[in-house]
Amino acid sequence: MTTPDISPSFPSRLPNVGTTVFTVMSALAAEHQAINLGQGFPDFPCDRKLITSVNNAMLTDRNQYPPMIGIAELRNGISQKIKNLYGHHYDFESEITITAGGTQGILTTILACVSPGDEVVIIEPAYDSYRPSIELAGGKTIAVSLEVRRDEHGQVASYEIPWDALANAINSKTRLLMINSPHNPTGMVWQKADLDRLAQLVKNTSTLILSDEVYEHMVYEGAAHHSVASHPELAARSFLISSFGKTYHVTGWKVGYVAAPPTLTKEFRKVHQFNVFTVNTPMQYGLASYLADASHYLNLPAFYQAKRDFFRAGLLKTSFKLLPTPGTYFQCADYSALNIPQAKLNEADFCKWLTTEVGVAAIPVSAFYDRPTESGVIRFCFAKQEQTLATALQRLLSL
Repeated sequence: MTTPDISPSFPSRLPNVGTTVFTVMSALAAEHQAINLGQGFPDFPCDRKLITSVNNAMLTDRNQYPPMIGIAELRNGISQKIKNLYGHHYDFESEITITAGGTQGILTTILACVSPGDEVVIIEPAYDSYRPSIELAGGKTIAVSLEVRRDEHGQVASYEIPWDALANAINSKTRLLMINSPHNPTGMVWQKADLDRLAQLVKNTSTLILSDEVYEHMVYEGAAHHSVASHPELAARSFLISSFGKTYHVTGWKVGYVAAPPTLTKEFRKVHQFNVFTVNTPMQYGLASYLADASHYLNLPAFYQAKRDFFRAGLLKTSFKLLPTPGTYFQCADYSALNIPQAKLNEADFCKWLTTEVGVAAIPVSAFYDRPTESGVIRFCFAKQEQTLATALQRLLSL
């Protein structure tokens, strides 16, 4: 007999939010013993040296509250890293804050600077935490969509920044513009010319920038990541957000950081101190020690490019249309030309069928839009062991 729910009811702060597609697809993959190339996390271990560094911190009693803004050693290491890579100096005392992952950095940034009625411009397809965070702040989301470029067969070939739509979206009510490069889910990467154009777009406005750069060390073919930190005009109005979870294969640790000018950081920290207050101590000491060796992140592009190339080479033997992947650890593919009846399904249903019947889980790109937007494109994650990718490819070859 079911016990009746007699809990008091109250209005939902997020009435339109349900279980995320990542949770749904991961649960479906587990139920059907499918290979999970949906949710973006590695299935291989992190470096044992990093584990040892954290263990040493625990064993030397680094287990009590650290400073609210993060330990100095880690903040200083981040400051040096950004300076070395992008040429901009952030003061580790007044401009860098350690966060409980990139997502907390995003939420806290929005809560710190967005007031009820303020407009926040996002570019879809977009990471699924953006809209709910804006809603919690009482802001109004203004979404513009990446421009979809199709080939002569009508299949998606690439995505491009919608400059005209962005220009039309920014007005006196715009408090914040959120950008993401390298981009999840498409893998698109902003270029220096794009940052120059963005700077011109916001030059005579009071618009702030939230730059989600958690995939900064996953840019391929020897190309550079172009951070807002590398552009003085943008750095002066930007919150730069990054994540150690993505960089060091420890997504479950949930440790990231936000770098911003002192006036922006001051407001960020006001919310941060009552949001999470601080981030777990031994992980910070372990990361600070590990960060001192730059090779751990400088070698990451080659590491993931090898996985990307292996996965793409296998997919090229199928009828999937592969989109460019200059960054991230995601490969998008158009399935509309597959010679099977299921090629006519919408993206969500195709991914469910792929999971239950083929044994490979992927994520529909339509899930990254607020309103249904079908393009016949799905997202695979290649942050997996080569054997995992090989087994998935063997199953996909049956299509």
